Amino acid sequence: MNKKELLSEMILHDDTRTDLAEALGMSIGTLNAKINETNGRCFNQPEIAFIKDRYDLTAEKVDRIFFTSKVS
Repeated sequence: MNKKELLSEMILHDDTRTDLAEALGMSIGTLNAKINETNGRCFNQPEIAFIKDRYDLTAEKVDRIFFTSKVS
């Protein structure tokens, strides 16, 4: 996942982590775990679709944010 790109989209849409967590119906801790991919946590398909609609993301941006492999 490309954490920086997701956070950039959130900033562009004047959203905070708290705003997004509430909109997704999850705790801020759960959202942070998914953003940071802590303990294997990741966004599921309905959550990705919700974020896509919320920020009006193109398919290319969705791929860049959610399906980018970590490069070491």
